[in-house]
Amino acid sequence: MQKLSLLLLSLLMAAVAGCTKEEKDDIYPEIKMDCCGGYPVNCDEIKRGTTFTFIAEFSDNKELGAFSLDIHHNFDHHTHSTDPMPCEFEPVKSPVNPFRLISEYEIPVGSKNYAASVDIFIPADADTGDYHMMVRLTDKAGWQTIKGISFKVIE
Repeated sequence: MQKLSLLLLSLLMAAVAGCTKEEKDDIYPEIKMDCCGGYPVNCDEIKRGTTFTFIAEFSDNKELGAFSLDIHHNFDHHTHSTDPMPCEFEPVKSPVNPFRLISEYEIPVGSKNYAASVDIFIPADADTGDYHMMVRLTDKAGWQTIKGISFKVIE
């Protein structure tokens, strides 16, 4: 009987030890543009025919995954902005040769903080006017944060 009790106690202890819960990651990652020379910020103007550097700081409580950039025209005045400060729009127009960029970037495995820096060239023949940049940051658990930035491409 004593051996049976010891065996049951051992099995119970093994079961309890195997049930330790891994801490659930249910916190969204963060995108910071108001630090570290973040660029562009809402309502900035960027000259076509030049290269600008996207700069942001990303962080997560556990581990970052990847980020993507989506730049497209806003000639019809739709909105994605997450900034409370509205930008002044140019008149509505039809695109002829709009600039477009959709790219995804990996973040080194194990990173909780990451300083993003991406050089982006806007061709000299790209349409000038209102544009959006959508920054999407995903952590390793799959949580995503989105930041929308409005800017203008100028001569």
